[in-house]
Amino acid sequence: MGAVNSGVGTGRALVVGAGVGGLATAVGLRRAGWSVTVLEGRTAPERYGTAFGIHPTAQGALDRLGLGDALRERAVPYRTAHIRRPDGRVLAALPLERIERRAGRPELLVSRPHLIDALLAELERLGGPRVGYGHRVTDLAAREDGVDLVVGADGIHSAVRGARFDARLGARSRVRAVGTTAWIGIADFETSIHGETWGAGRFFGMTPVEPGRTNWYATVPAGATTPDEVRAAFAGWHDPVPRLLARTDPSTWIRYEMRHLHPALPTFVTGGRFALVGDAAHAMTPNLGQGACTALLDAEALTRAVAEHGATGLPAALRAYDTERRRSAQRVAFGSRSLHRLVTTRRPALRDALVRLLPG
Repeated sequence: MGAVNSGVGTGRALVVGAGVGGLATAVGLRRAGWSVTVLEGRTAPERYGTAFGIHPTAQGALDRLGLGDALRERAVPYRTAHIRRPDGRVLAALPLERIERRAGRPELLVSRPHLIDALLAELERLGGPRVGYGHRVTDLAAREDGVDLVVGADGIHSAVRGARFDARLGARSRVRAVGTTAWIGIADFETSIHGETWGAGRFFGMTPVEPGRTNWYATVPAGATTPDEVRAAFAGWHDPVPRLLARTDPSTWIRYEMRHLHPALPTFVTGGRFALVGDAAHAMTPNLGQGACTALLDAEALTRAVAEHGATGLPAALRAYDTERRRSAQRVAFGSRSLHRLVTTRRPALRDALVRLLPG
């Protein structure tokens, strides 16, 4: 069930960024009857590989945006996974069964290309707009004339945040490195071992993504800059860790320096018509696997508030969105950063002892 036009007036919106959060926002606004322009700096949709974990709460947001069936069509359930030591010893189970029991549905894993394509297809079904690829926004003032709402969904280095939030809020929040490098890839074989393996200063994760393939991600100290160095960092770890690295074409590996936004923003909205969603608002380390989920929850909450208040009530809509989402998203970001510190400690003995005490 999607957002419904309340009849209190619709308007024009500019969405900057066409990742998960930006496209979901555009879908929600179109369902509410708004005219939407979407601009994206990349020249094509970001269809590079990897898997998104979609928590049941984010699945509910996709249902309300009319995209639940499209998600479930290609997603795979994630029901069993463990935390292990490099020698393969199991330290604890991830709480996937508990999540499913409480929510009545399992965590789902879906490939990024499928989710992006599903969002684009729904946007087209709703009558557009076509995304303006290759339009990097550097002068926001030149783009916002005649627009009622501007949504920054343009990632951790958000131009909207820099242009309209930093000046108003004193620019305390900054993009900050955490000292580690992440690598991700997809190997063309399946494994029955899923979850994360935690070593000293590094960790390795693996999840299903689709039949015949396994999604993996690895985090190493920032000094490791080549695939050979990554393979060396995980040499001797339990199967299938070295095998996944050996059987993934290095030209397809994706590398990025892990960063987050800190300190937390005091608001996700400003000026009565500017709002941030996703990484633009609360970029976090990926340790909890909640980046896509929080972006979807942001998009659905923002567009629901806009639909309820209409263009004439936009300041109230943005306040409602900020009240609903900011503290929740920032708690997730804090939890993810705290988990990153724990997982990447170079003294793992105490950490492993604590993890063994977790409920199964």
